[in-house]
Amino acid sequence: MKKSISLILLILFSVFTLSARQVRLLTIGNSFSQDAVENYLSDLVKANGDTIVIGNMYIGGCSLERHYKNSTTNSTDYSFRKIENGVMSKTEGFTLIEAFQNEKWDYVSFQQVSQHSGMAETYFPYIDSLIVFAKKHTDNTALKIIIHATWAYAQDSKHSGFINYGNNQLTMFNAIVNATQLVAGRVGAACVVPSGTAIQNGRSSKLGDSFCRDGYHLESTYGRYTAACVWFEKLFGISAIGSGYKPDTVTLFQAKIAQYAAHYAVRNPTVITSLENRKDE
Repeated sequence: MKKSISLILLILFSVFTLSARQVRLLTIGNSFSQDAVENYLSDLVKANGDTIVIGNMYIGGCSLERHYKNSTTNSTDYSFRKIENGVMSKTEGFTLIEAFQNEKWDYVSFQQVSQHSGMAETYFPYIDSLIVFAKKHTDNTALKIIIHATWAYAQDSKHSGFINYGNNQLTMFNAIVNATQLVAGRVGAACVVPSGTAIQNGRSSKLGDSFCRDGYHLESTYGRYTAACVWFEKLFGISAIGSGYKPDTVTLFQAKIAQYAAHYAVRNPTVITSLENRKDE
C-alpha cells in the first residue's frame, strides 16, 4: 500500500515538474521597468507553479538613444538587478554585453523613456541597432523581442514631458498605444506588453486616477501589481484573474481590479475596457 502511494506521488510530482515552465526575461529599461517587473512578477509566477528569472538593466530616466550609445561604448553605467527564486541581487557597473551573456534569455524587452514613449520617431534608429546588438551577444538563436508599452501620466502630473501630449492623459495613452504597435510591427517584435492599457483600465474603476505615486511612477502596491499581472499573463498565457498570489498590502478589491485590468489589457491592448461597474465586494 505504501509503495502504491509513493508511486502515485512520484507520478504526480513528475507530471507537475514536466508541466512547469521557466521563462528568462531581460528588460533594457529604466524606472518604469523597475515598477513593472521587479516587485510582484516572481510571486505571481511562483503561485502558478512556474519559475522566472528576471534581469533588469536599470538606469533611471534612460532613453533608447542612451541605451544605444551605451552599447557602442560598452558603458558600465548600469545597475543589473537580477531576480532568481524571488530573491534580488544588484550588481553595479554592468555592461549591456555582460547582461546579454548572463543567461540564455528567452525574451529581451525594450521600452522608450516615458516622455518620448508615444513618439514613434524617437525609437529609431536606436531600437533597430539595439536588437541587432542583443541578438549578436545572446546565446539563444530563438530570442524573442518584446516592446513594453508603458503608461500615461496621471492627469495632474507635473512631469515636464507631459507637455508633449498637451498635458492630457488620454492623448498620451493613445499616442503610446499607436507608437508601440507601429514599432513592434516594424522591428518584428514577438509581442507588445500593454502595461499602459492595464493602468488605463484600472483608472476607469472606483480606484480612479490613483495608479501613480508621483504623477508618473506607479503606485507601489496595486499599481505595480497591475503591471506585474500584465507581464505574467502575457509571458505565460494564463489569466491573471483569480491568481493565487496578491501582495499583503493590496486589498481584495484592489487585487480584483488589478487582475481584471491586466486580463482585459492583454485581450484588448489598444482600447480601454471600462471597469466602472466592478463593485467593492
